[in-house]
Amino acid sequence: MNARHQQIIQLVSERGSVSVNELALTTGVSEVTVRQDLNVLEKGGFLRRVHGSAVTPESDDVGARMQTRFAVKKRLAEYAASLVNTGETVFIEGGSTNALLARELSARDDITIITVSHYIAGLLREKGGDVIILGGLFQRSSESVVGPLTRLCIQNLNFHKAFIGIDGWDAVTGFTGRDMLRCDVVNAIMEKQTHTIALTDSSKFGQIHPYSLAPSHPFKQVVTDAELDEGFQKAFILQGTILSLV
Repeated sequence: MNARHQQIIQLVSERGSVSVNELALTTGVSEVTVRQDLNVLEKGGFLRRVHGSAVTPESDDVGARMQTRFAVKKRLAEYAASLVNTGETVFIEGGSTNALLARELSARDDITIITVSHYIAGLLREKGGDVIILGGLFQRSSESVVGPLTRLCIQNLNFHKAFIGIDGWDAVTGFTGRDMLRCDVVNAIMEKQTHTIALTDSSKFGQIHPYSLAPSHPFKQVVTDAELDEGFQKAFILQGTILSLV
């Protein structure tokens, strides 16, 4: 490990999330070199790469991830909000784009929102309509609840639509996630067989993570940006999934 690698690790450790552009300016090398450094450091487990930034390995900070591809995620959130009709109850599971969706819906008093995310609940504190926060084991890193109690709550609730964040998708594995307990929560939502919507930017597609999401109950709709690979688009169309490119 060279001095530049140590400097990058220190910056990411102190701040939680640092953009490639800022790392290049700070270390005095090109963005191409920084990306090469990040590849090496990610393989060593010193940090984790997200689109255009580096974060600490354990980072699941929603606020930090919201800043990555912010304009794209905001556009997706605005479109997703337009799918919510008057009088509906909607489940907003978690993730940075879902957090922006919650912001978009926060001014509406004609809907009810259910969530497992305390971060999202905080964004809805001024909302006029009802907000239902589920119980369960609190995950400090993601500010969400998981576990058997959360699953039981989901089984005893009804909702019209569910917006779910995902970590990865591949044509062979389908949707996958990094966190086993969070995936269990998602699978409980999918078992309700309501209108489930995967809400995420296109950077997640082509990635594979350890835990499968909803292998028995596929998503009804995928909302993502128009940068989605054409091959992936065709795969969803062949599956009969509603694909909304925003």
